[in-house]
Amino acid sequence: MTADSEKIAEPNRRFLLARSTLFYLGFSGIVACFSTLVCLLAFLPLHLRQTLATTGNALIMAWLRICCGISIKAEGLGNIPVQPCVFLSNHQSTWETFYLQRLLRPACTILKKELLYIPFFGWGLSLMHPIAIDRTNPRDATRQVLTGGRQRLAEGNSVIIYPQGTRVPYGESKPYARSGAALALDAGVPVVPVAHNAGAHWPNDEFLKYPGTIRVVFGAPITDAGNSKQLTTEVQSWIEAQQAGFG
Repeated sequence: MTADSEKIAEPNRRFLLARSTLFYLGFSGIVACFSTLVCLLAFLPLHLRQTLATTGNALIMAWLRICCGISIKAEGLGNIPVQPCVFLSNHQSTWETFYLQRLLRPACTILKKELLYIPFFGWGLSLMHPIAIDRTNPRDATRQVLTGGRQRLAEGNSVIIYPQGTRVPYGESKPYARSGAALALDAGVPVVPVAHNAGAHWPNDEFLKYPGTIRVVFGAPITDAGNSKQLTTEVQSWIEAQQAGFG
């Protein structure tokens, strides 16, 4: 999207800047409000805390559509299992962290532990029962994913993992880590691949938001894929094939 963004005429850029600024004002207010609310109601059961917190996520998606003209087209929703599973998604933007947490609840995410130190936002995030990892120690991080993931799945929560490990700009690729596939095989639960093009409209490295439709596709659950390397390769191939079709 960066190459295209350089071609935007200055009046249009100013318009996008105004819309994006308005979006972030509302975004910040929604995050602050619901983070504080979840902290105040920390005594609620996890499923109610997740529903409450992700109501803010739903409002953010609505505000994104109103302010920035970005809609969402979800495909393959019938592929989402009723039972807990592991969702493996590509990672391009902030968008998917909000959208998937709302849609796939009850679900827990893998995140870097530093996020939990942010006042109110991090405290509220910790009440969602995430698996916080130390990314400076890959071996320990893998152990945390397996141990914490098994616990979350046993408690009835799905686990959302971004196997690229960090946000990758739209149109680029990065190897997928095998810990998510290893968790699914170890716990005996399906893997559901998720592909989207959120980075084309909510790029991670830009302030501007670009109007259009974010497409997100849920693949058929994978239950028999050999070892973690084979499963990871299958998931990555499927996601990249879907991304190629987004145009």
